Amino acid sequence: MNSNPLTSTVHATQAPRAAGVRRIAAALAIGMSAAFLASAPVHAAPIDSLVKGVKFDDDKGVAKDIADGMDPNATDSQGMPLLVLAAREKSDKVAAVLLDNPKTNIAAEDKAGENALMLASLNGDMELVKLLITKGAEVNKQGWTPLHYAAANGQDDVAKLLIGYSADVNALSPNGTTPLMMAARGDHMSTANLLLDHGANLNAKNQIGMNALDFAKQYKAPDAIKDLSARMGQAAH
Repeated sequence: MNSNPLTSTVHATQAPRAAGVRRIAAALAIGMSAAFLASAPVHAAPIDSLVKGVKFDDDKGVAKDIADGMDPNATDSQGMPLLVLAAREKSDKVAAVLLDNPKTNIAAEDKAGENALMLASLNGDMELVKLLITKGAEVNKQGWTPLHYAAANGQDDVAKLLIGYSADVNALSPNGTTPLMMAARGDHMSTANLLLDHGANLNAKNQIGMNALDFAKQYKAPDAIKDLSARMGQAAH
């Protein structure tokens, strides 16, 4: 069968052109899609907006979101409850809004087992600590306590407040650590002295046999080493 040389030539030249047109059309389509997406409004998920409001202490925005049906016990992407997040970020106005809602779980914890009172104590946020306690937050929760957290950062005023609300100065964490050990670890001797003056046991040991002085030595806390050694020496005589 004879083929027409002209027809073959036309087909040969049209094929790449057709492929080229298809590529151009595809490129245009992609470009149009990108342009369309770029111009389309982007709406944050409601929970993202609420979490942002908590972080920036936007009490009015958070109050509106909750009034519109958002859960005051919602969590962020890391599983942190809004009230705990507010305590971590020192968003006291938002915390007050959440605590005014009867549905808010004041004892809610993050994945590390930390609640709002613990983080407010760690941060030395006296006003929030007071508000949480008056709203019924547990001062002597099981395991790590708010006093452990206050002692860890040398938050003397918070420690005094917690002790005034009957915080156990010899509270034991799950591994037997006391608030005094945490104060010694951070070389916070004013906090350590406060705890000792309120009955903290200088000789208490954790599960691996370390006492407060051992913590001071382990973490190279010079003031705590000096003062706790002197106290232990006095106690021995």
